[in-house]
Amino acid sequence: MSLLEKTPRTTRPAAPAAAREPRITDEHGRRVRPVELVLRYLLLLAVLALTVGPFLWQLSTSLKGPTEDIFSSPPSFLPAHPTLHNYERVADTIPVWDYALNSLKVASASVVTNCAGSALAGYALARLRYRGRRATTLVFVLAMLVPVEGIVIAQFTTMRELGLNNTLIGVVLPGAVGAMNVLLMRNAFRGLPYEIEEAAYVDGADAWQRFLRVALPSVRGTLAVVAIFAFMGAWDDFLWPLIVLSDPDRFTLTIGLNYLHGTFANDERLVAAGTVIAVAPLIALFACLQRYFFRGVGEGAVKG
Repeated sequence: MSLLEKTPRTTRPAAPAAAREPRITDEHGRRVRPVELVLRYLLLLAVLALTVGPFLWQLSTSLKGPTEDIFSSPPSFLPAHPTLHNYERVADTIPVWDYALNSLKVASASVVTNCAGSALAGYALARLRYRGRRATTLVFVLAMLVPVEGIVIAQFTTMRELGLNNTLIGVVLPGAVGAMNVLLMRNAFRGLPYEIEEAAYVDGADAWQRFLRVALPSVRGTLAVVAIFAFMGAWDDFLWPLIVLSDPDRFTLTIGLNYLHGTFANDERLVAAGTVIAVAPLIALFACLQRYFFRGVGEGAVKG
């Protein structure tokens, strides 16, 4: 045995692995540079300030007492002595809860009619085979291009001929089924695999059974999107209720809040409190349906 074979081999200790720098990647696995990541967060913060900032300012103004200067320079964001007295004054100035109830009736009816009508029309455009289907889809697309101000006179004349002026039904009827909601439901139904309905058809299901038991449960996310859009549109609408309603007892909340400021009385604290009251139901609705909302946007907007 040679000397080299007799000498025991000594293994060198492995060099410590170099500490790897943490890699920041996007949703596609591509590396994002730190500078780019900082720019993204700055852009998100700027968008957040532009969208949420005005509401937070209104909320802060509504909580300020009568002795605080809301027009100070530099402005004071946080109220020194928060109070809910402004909300009590809103209820004393106008029947805000009656107006809110009228808005809730209009918005709830709009949600029901839009969800039912848009689901039926969207399923017919996406799944049924009949002559003129593409032309009908084009009509809904063109309807989105017509501004509301261009047809408001025709709508008012129609409501007057039907005897629905100064009624909440007259407020709901023109927006009972929105063209955009129909197209959202159409795209959601088109994204469903045809094999599912074919299997139901082989089992003897008719069109109504395939719609109610197969297709509709698969697009609940888009249906939630339609419900949110319909509620927001009806709750925030100001022009059409102002035109069709003349009895103060039937005013919606957006019209009733107009009484909080006028020529001889204009308290920004009351206006801010009324604004927060009007926005609160929308925030609550979105908080309850946000899970279905983000899923539904993907269902109804990816495929066309």
